[in-house]
Amino acid sequence: MASKPARPKSPHLFAGPLAIHYRWSPAMTVSILHRATGSGMATVGALLLVWFLAALASGSEAYADFRNVFTYADGRLNIIGWVLGVGLTYSLFQHMMSGIRHLVMDTGAGFELKLNQNLARLTFVGAAVLTLAFWLYVGTK
Repeated sequence: MASKPARPKSPHLFAGPLAIHYRWSPAMTVSILHRATGSGMATVGALLLVWFLAALASGSEAYADFRNVFTYADGRLNIIGWVLGVGLTYSLFQHMMSGIRHLVMDTGAGFELKLNQNLARLTFVGAAVLTLAFWLYVGTK
């Protein structure tokens, strides 16, 4: 009677002929980024909201200090405001596009490997295009 060969318990713990190796894919990146953008928006957004409300409640000087962190005196965004604004906007659109991808997959579509990878790549493209369009629109106002 032949014995079964030893199989690894986890594919990333063993090397050699029995090891299973994963190839990094866009779908994995989208999955991780979906979680990161969700928690990042919640954390940063909540902190900014609390700071904004505390500055409003504290008076005009505190509100002016809050505003001066993000804008120059003439109303233009400074580098901190620009990085936070673009970062939060990209996070919002990336999270939204990933959510739409998951919604499509919840219907039972998009599970073919090529289509799934292309939809994952499309979330990055869609988020970048929407972020650019949003900031171009804001810049013209």
